[in-house]
Parts: sequence; structure tokens; C-alpha cells
Amino acid sequence: MNDLTHELERIAAVPVLLVASDYDGTLAPIVSDPAQAKPLREAAVALRMLATLPQTHVAIISGRALRDLADLTNPPEDVHLVGSHGSEFDLDFATSLSPETSKLRDRVLEELSQIATKGTGFSVEQKPASIAFHYRNAPDDEADRAVKAVMSGPAALKGVFTKYGKKVVELGVVSTDKGQALEAMRHRLGASAVVFLGDDKTDEDAFATLTGPDIAVKVGPGETRAPFRVDGPEDVAKVLAKLGELRTEWLKGSEAVAIEQHAMLSDQRTVALVTPNASVTWLCLPRIDSPALFADLLGGPSAGHFSIKAADGSLPIEQRYTGDSLVLQTRWQGFTTTDFLDCSGGRPSQRAGRADLFRILEGGGRVVVDFAPRLDFGRVPTRLIVRDGGIEVEDTPDPIVLRSPGVKWRLVEEGNHHTARAEIDLDQEPVVLHLCHGSGSMRDGVASAKDKRLLTEVYWSSWADGLAIPNVEPELVRRSALVLKGLCYGPTGAVSAAGTTSLPEHIGGVRNWDYRFCWLRDGAMAAAALVKLGSTAEAMHFLDWVLGVVDNCDSPERLRPLYTVTGGSAGPEAELGQLAGYRGSRPVRVGNSAAAQVQLDVFGPIVDLVALLLDHDAPVSSNHWRLVEAMVQAVRQRWHEPDHGIWEIRRPRRHHVHSKVMCWVTVDRAIKISGHLLGRDREDWKRLRDEIAKDVIEHGFKQAGNAFTAAYDDTDLDAAALYVGLTGLLDPQDPRYLGTLDAVEKALLLGPTVYRYRSDDGLPGYEGGFHICASWLVEAYAQVGRVAEAKTLFNQIVSLAGPTGMMSEQYGPKTRRALGNVPQAYSHIGVIENALTLERLG
Repeated sequence: MNDLTHELERIAAVPVLLVASDYDGTLAPIVSDPAQAKPLREAAVALRMLATLPQTHVAIISGRALRDLADLTNPPEDVHLVGSHGSEFDLDFATSLSPETSKLRDRVLEELSQIATKGTGFSVEQKPASIAFHYRNAPDDEADRAVKAVMSGPAALKGVFTKYGKKVVELGVVSTDKGQALEAMRHRLGASAVVFLGDDKTDEDAFATLTGPDIAVKVGPGETRAPFRVDGPEDVAKVLAKLGELRTEWLKGSEAVAIEQHAMLSDQRTVALVTPNASVTWLCLPRIDSPALFADLLGGPSAGHFSIKAADGSLPIEQRYTGDSLVLQTRWQGFTTTDFLDCSGGRPSQRAGRADLFRILEGGGRVVVDFAPRLDFGRVPTRLIVRDGGIEVEDTPDPIVLRSPGVKWRLVEEGNHHTARAEIDLDQEPVVLHLCHGSGSMRDGVASAKDKRLLTEVYWSSWADGLAIPNVEPELVRRSALVLKGLCYGPTGAVSAAGTTSLPEHIGGVRNWDYRFCWLRDGAMAAAALVKLGSTAEAMHFLDWVLGVVDNCDSPERLRPLYTVTGGSAGPEAELGQLAGYRGSRPVRVGNSAAAQVQLDVFGPIVDLVALLLDHDAPVSSNHWRLVEAMVQAVRQRWHEPDHGIWEIRRPRRHHVHSKVMCWVTVDRAIKISGHLLGRDREDWKRLRDEIAKDVIEHGFKQAGNAFTAAYDDTDLDAAALYVGLTGLLDPQDPRYLGTLDAVEKALLLGPTVYRYRSDDGLPGYEGGFHICASWLVEAYAQVGRVAEAKTLFNQIVSLAGPTGMMSEQYGPKTRRALGNVPQAYSHIGVIENALTLERLG
């Protein structure tokens, strides 16, 4: 047991754990009457406790029929049941058998029943996909004759699969076993490791699938491939209870800072994230999509951080931005730190090649500072040199120094890396820590840190002062606008989809993607949101970037969905194996394979943005008109093709309804632009627009569900189908749109969030609901006159913002956790759009 306990300690610390068990002989003692086999109370309590833990899944995989298993165990919702040796994952399984298979099952039942009448102590158990012949209560000689009759008779029929258990032979008509069932469940739940306990011969199929960190436990005597063994169900209960204790203890100690609790700094070239405890845990240099210097966010402290703590261990009492800026203050009882990425030099293009992070300490008390940079996500040994006036990072392509006059540092060896540590006694004089990328000089410029702070505050607040902020949630709308401005890459006009990579959509799972690039769709939508608040400069700059991308593209119809912020290829997707991931969510990825996908919706938001700029009297030029023509030509060439869609599903292309609708938007808005800009109609474009609309209505709407679906070829729902009405393709009161709204509401709305879809996308694990999808539903409610529901859902969305106004991509209503990258442009776009809509409605 000692060796097993050691292994339980190890497996209790995996990100996502699946604990699975057989039933008879494992959770419940073997009894003569199978109908009376009840689980041991201690085992049931331990399983239920495990099932309540986050990132922990529990399953019972039994040879029993699923209905019988459910009746005997009466499990809570969180315990998964699999019956008939893996054949049954739901109670309606029997209806899925083909007529031929059902006929074979009935024949096996008839022949086994005849054999059972020829002796005593036999029983036949009918299951949806198999028939079990029990001989536990029969004399040995009669049992031997009966088993021989079974094997030479019904077991020899074509299409029959035989399984042997303890005093039972089971004849199935579907080829499956517990191993296949366990693997299917592992994949669906995204489990990092599995514990399986079983006593039967059929459990060996499950043991055979276990590898690596998995644990197999044999219950009772008999040959087995399992490395561990316990005597009986009483010991199983003890193992499960011990595992529950260890798992609970580990989870309590593994709490990472909640995703939405981070604060963002920006200089419009890169983004830093700061925790509520004033630790910089994310910073990529020199650009937002460069390798990280601090990656604690994704790899723990060993991946790099820049932390400030009170020497007595006390925690900060407040964190907030100064006014309408991205200058952040964190306050302890006796002192304050002020953090900002320097924007005092004006436009980002005037500060090319430089990044300057300032941390200003003011007040009184003893402070401990750890400066732990880790080059290239920690993949490169990071060595430091203490110089007069600060710290130099050795052997870097671009010089990196930490200017810190008057601070005494000592270097600490941490593996291949150095960490610089200082204890500072504050005495009312400010202490300035200035991390400079791009200059190796220890000499600060003429302007003081205080001056740079004030100029940086002015840089952000003067821009925010020019916005027309609605009276609905004005503070969050203003903060959302600042976030979008901060995600703009100043030198080119590109807009990053988010500030980070690989924050998980499923805690402990593999749904971790790099969003530090500019998607044509997302960038156009972000720019449009700012236009609606009265700022057109970002949209004009973004379109300059798009024009540059188009000029460097073979042809407009071959535009990629996303590019780097400088307009280049996003490069191949890679995994950083040395990083553990946020709360154990691996892999950590850099690059994004979606860049190679076909996403035909990307043209629509660009043309829609040009139309919006015309409505706001922006200086739209002939260059923009040529861009509109190029987008329409691209749609003409490709709208009839299947694509990967807005959600970038990594499966074969389909005819997505949303993509077709956005192709329609491309042409519809181009027609309006032509009339506004040139004063003439385009009859050929009108015919194309009408052709696309007809196709969407004919193939996208499903009478059976009274809704537009995700794609033409199936009935799965997608929140993006709301665009049939949100864009104006259908009138808001069209019954087909109202039906789609109702379907999305019933199937995809859960609490304060809306799932984008619920269909299987081929990836393990369950993602959360998307804030942007919830915002689309708010817009749809408002559009059809359901204003009270629109306001209620909007207020729920707003409640999910972090203390400094940051919003991630998703929210998990079951775990009540923010999920996905942060800050996410989509989510802040939704807040702005909703607030403007609700203000108009009064």
C-alpha cells in the first residue's frame, strides 16, 4: 500500500484527473443475487467527494446494463456511468442498434434462454447490446456443460463478441470493451491521467490502455497486468478516500490568480500583465508577439516574474488605474507602487525599438523586490550582471537593463538562471525601477520618472476624453475602449485579438491558443467599436495596415485570416514543452495554425468598417474604394466554397451560415458605399448580393428546428447564426430569425454566458461560454423588442469583468471561472456595442 500511496500522491497533482472504477466486486461486494449488489457506503461517499472537486472526473464502467447500473448506484450528475462493458454511454443506446443487430441480439437471447432451462442456478440478463449468461449459483458440472453449449451455439454466431467474467459469459452484438470506453472518456474529458480500479477479467481491457502517469489497481486475486493490488471493496473505498484527500490538498495549493483579476499595461507595442499582488507575470519584448521575458502566467515563478512584496508578508489593499489611463497603482498599508509602460514620447512609431517599464515605489516600510527575467520563455539561460546603477541581462540580441540607482542587489542562482533580489527600506523618497529594452545605458534621460508618468497619463486620458461614452455602464465602456486602444499596435495600425497566448478555454486541457496576432475580422470589429465611440483614427490606421497586407498578397481572395502585427505570416504553430501552462493547462502554444485556414467571413467586417467610416464623415479615399472592390471580387470568386468558419474548427471545411452571411454583408455594404462615394448603383453587385441571400435562406434554415444552423449540412446550432438578423439579411421580425433566436437561447444560453456551439469539434474537454456570443444575444433581444431581457443579460455580462475592468474570452458557468486569453478584444467590443444599443433604447 505504501508504493500505491506514493503513486496516488503523484497522480493527485495532475491538471485533469479521471478516476474510473468497475462496479461489481470493486465498489460493491459480489453477491448471489446481482440485483442486490449495493455499493459500499464508504466507496460511494469517496466517489461523490472526488466528483465535486474541480478538474476531477469520476466514472463507473461496468458490465451491467446502464439502466440497471443507474438504478443501483443512484449517482449524482457529476458521476459518469458507462454500461455493457463500454457499449452504453446513455440510456437511449438501445434505440441506436440497426435492425439487423437487434435481430441478432434477440436470437442470442432466445438460444441462451433455452440453455438456461436445461439446468439449475442459471440466469440470463438482457442488456441493450448484449446478453449475459450467469452461472454463479449453478453446480460445477452443470455449469461446465452449459458454458460449452454457449460457446458452441450462440457464441459461434457471426457478429457475436464474447466476454468472460466471474461466473458469467457475455455475448455482445457490438464490438467494444472497457478499454475502448475508458479511452473515449479520457479523450472527451481531456484527462491528463487516469486511475482505474477493477476486479474482473474484462477490466484487463481497461488496464491495457493505461500508460505513463496512469494507475491500474487490481481488486482481489487472479492474474493481472495491473501493477497494484488491493484485497476487496473495503480497500477500494480507502484508496478512493485517500486519493480524495490528496487531490483536495493539491487543488488548494494550486490556485493561480484568476484570469480576469489581472491588470493590463500597454505602450501600443507590447502588453504587460500585473497581478493584484503587483507581480508582473507576463511581458513579451519588444513586440506583443515576441518571446516572453516574464511568463510566470504560463509556467509559474520559474518562467520569469518581476515582483514587489511587503517584507512583512502583508498583502495590497487596493489596485486601480489612475484616472482614464493605463497607469496602474497598487497600494499597501504603508507604500504604493505605480506601474506603466512609457508612452511619454508620443506616437508609438516615434518610439520604435524601445520598451520601457517603470515601477515607482513610494511611501515607507521595507519592500522585497525579485527581478527574475527569463529569456525566450525561459528556454535560454538568463544570466545577470550587477552594474553601478542597476542590473544588466547578459547575452541578449537587444540590450536589456534594469536601471535602479541606489538599490543594492544580490544574485540568486536558480537552475540555469539568475534572479536579482533586493530589500529596500523606503523613507518617503521614491525608488525608481526602470526596465529598459533597447538600450544598455544606465543613465536615464532628461525627463524624470515622475514626468514620464504624467505624460503617459496624459497620453491615455486625453484620448479617452475625446470619446462619446454612453450613459450605460460608462466606466466599463471607457475602460473597454482603453483596452482596445492598448491592443492597437501603434507602428502599423494592426489590432491584436488579445494580449496573451495559451490561457485555457478548458482548465487543464489542450484548448490553448496564441491570440497575439491581428485577425482581419477581429481588428475590423475593434476599430468599428471605437468609431462608434467617436474615434476614427484607429480605424483609418487599421485600414492602412490592411491595404499593406493586400498589396503583399497574391490576390485578395487568398487573404489569410490573421497576420502578425507587422503584416507578416504568423509562422508555424509550435508548443513550448517546458512550460506547465496556466493551472496545468498544456500545451503552451506560440503561433497559430488558423493562419492557414480558409475563413470567408473576413471580407465582410472590412467593408462594413469602410461603410461605417463614411457614415462618420471620415476621409475615405480612392485607396479604400479599391479595397472595397477587391473584397467584393474576392467574395464573387469564393463565396460558394466551404470554409473553416469564424470558430476556426480544425476539421474539414463546411458551408458555414455565418461565413455566407458575411459574404452577403461584403456586397451589401459595398453597394451602399458605391452609392455614397460614387453616386452610382452596381446592378451586378445587387444580383450577387441577392444570390447569396437566397442561398443562405434556402440551405441554412432547417424547418425541423425552426432555426438557421451552423452549416448547411447538419442541424447543429451556432450562436453566430444570429448574424442573419443582426446584419440585416433578414428583417428582425422574420419568423425564421425569431426561431433562430429562440433556439440559441434554449440550447446555448447558460447563466450569464452563451456557448458558441455544443457540437463535438474534435477536441477534448469542454470550453466555456463566449462573452461576445452573449453580447450578440443582447443585441438580438434588443433588436426584436425584448429590451428587459437584453438589459438583464448585459448586466450579467458586466458582472464578470475583473476588478480593473479586464475581460477574458470566455466564462465557465459550472466552474465560475474566467477562461481564455486576456484582455480579449471580442469581449470588450461586445460591452461597447451593447452599451450603445441599450442607451439608444433608453
